Amino acid sequence: MDGDGERGSRMPRLRLDRLLDELQSRIDDARGARDRLHSLLEAVLSVGRELDVTHVLQRIVEAAATLVDARYAALGVIGPDGRTLDQMLTVGLTPEEIEAIGPYPRGEGILGELIRHPEPLRLSDLTRHPASSGFPPDHPPMRTFVGVPLRVRDEVFGNLYLTDKRGGEDFDDEDEAVLQTLAVAAGVAIDNARLYEEARQQQAWLRASAEITRSLLSGSPRAEVLELVAQRARDITGAELADVSVPLEDADRLRVELALGARAPERLGLTVPTAGTLSGAAVAAGSPVTSADIDGDPRLTAGPRRFQDLGPAVAVPLAAATGEVQGVLLLARHAGERLFSADEIGPLLGFADQAALALQLADHRRDAEQLALLEDRDRIARDLHDLAIQRLFAAGMTLRSTTRLPEVEGTGAGERVTQVMGDLDETIKIIRSAIFGLRSREEEAGGGLRARAARAVEDARRPLGFPAQLSLEGLLDTDVPPHVADHVVAVLSEALSNAARHAGAGSVRVSLRAGDGRVSLTVTDDGVGVPDGGRRSGLRNAADRAEDVGGTLRLTVPPTGGTCLTWTAPLR
Repeated sequence: MDGDGERGSRMPRLRLDRLLDELQSRIDDARGARDRLHSLLEAVLSVGRELDVTHVLQRIVEAAATLVDARYAALGVIGPDGRTLDQMLTVGLTPEEIEAIGPYPRGEGILGELIRHPEPLRLSDLTRHPASSGFPPDHPPMRTFVGVPLRVRDEVFGNLYLTDKRGGEDFDDEDEAVLQTLAVAAGVAIDNARLYEEARQQQAWLRASAEITRSLLSGSPRAEVLELVAQRARDITGAELADVSVPLEDADRLRVELALGARAPERLGLTVPTAGTLSGAAVAAGSPVTSADIDGDPRLTAGPRRFQDLGPAVAVPLAAATGEVQGVLLLARHAGERLFSADEIGPLLGFADQAALALQLADHRRDAEQLALLEDRDRIARDLHDLAIQRLFAAGMTLRSTTRLPEVEGTGAGERVTQVMGDLDETIKIIRSAIFGLRSREEEAGGGLRARAARAVEDARRPLGFPAQLSLEGLLDTDVPPHVADHVVAVLSEALSNAARHAGAGSVRVSLRAGDGRVSLTVTDDGVGVPDGGRRSGLRNAADRAEDVGGTLRLTVPPTGGTCLTWTAPLR
């Protein structure tokens, strides 16, 4: 009986111990759930305090790894195309491991499974899933997996990926529930950070727009306004490169007029075809064109390789109010950085309109200045003709009349009067040449012979150290054939260059005349002359040019010293 009593007394104690153990287990579970709930709340608060989008995303992935005790965690941001990952933030991988693995994945395999099917996914062995595509070399092995989507305003923003729960256990329902709760809070935090970032961006765009407007209204040069537009666009978007290219006359090529960022001198002034370039594609489309990898984009095959280490890029056309594309703004970020989104491209279009306005205003301002200059030259030419020449003519006529008066013997007055009359005639010729030169300056480089000769003389002013005298007579622009005019300008430039380099002259006179079926160029200086045995390659070239057109070259020494070069050719 005693043994039965002892057994009976032990049974209640065993049941009590089991109840106490179960109670303790439940208490431990409750305490664990409480601690996990506290951790979740702390994670939510920590994520919600951040306003920078990148910091928010990093806090989210760190909190997720802590909450489910995962060795590795990643947050992938889905790109604008909705099919690939634009950005990847990781926890658990060292910088050395990341460098050894290489570029982050773009959304293949299991990662792409969540992009295609944005629902929670748990796996005991991710390598056995049909969508698994394996790991790249030097990637650490991973087995258990849980992934949940991140939604912002019912839009899938990205996905949380977690692998290898510590202790070798599988991720359970509670882990998935915790991650889903974190994902909801993270969506709100991301939305708030994005709204804050958009507000900051809009404020930055408004400040930049006001700065550019002030620059335009103050009459700043075209290059200065374009640089301001490109620099502000680069700063606000965080781009590494900013180029402004303009179409050339043949419309099949672009020239880089402004280059900012790394290796800018290599790109400045570069001419590339419109076909096969991102900027050319924007010009052809008349709308922004983007690339995820400007250095490796198979569409971009033209021009030298100049976008090393660059990735996401956008080209925005600079369209005038008439719709004509006057240029294109190209922005590019470092490889691996986020793509240019629609939220960024929208303000860029407004900026591009301001850049196009800058180009238009610069063109109009240049035309207005040119018109004012031409009007001023025409006024000066008219005043010279109507006032100075008429007075010189009157003075000459007065002197001519004095020659009929008896001369006082021994005074030499007649000779002096004749000399003054010759000087007046020469002055009238010079003034007439100046008038023709003033009225010819509006012609382009390939225009009339008068303007080209005047430019050649003007260009020689600095090498000579003084202005050469220029006399132009006859119908040089109409009677001299273009091929003969080319020879005349070449010989004139060579003669002026020789006078500047070798003659040591104090004055140079240039006379260009068309008449009696010939064009005649005379260049006279008061220098040291052509030394015996000196280099005569320039003279040989001038002689060859004369021979090519059936003309002549004559080199003489004036009575006062120096050199007189006379080059003639028939007008045929």
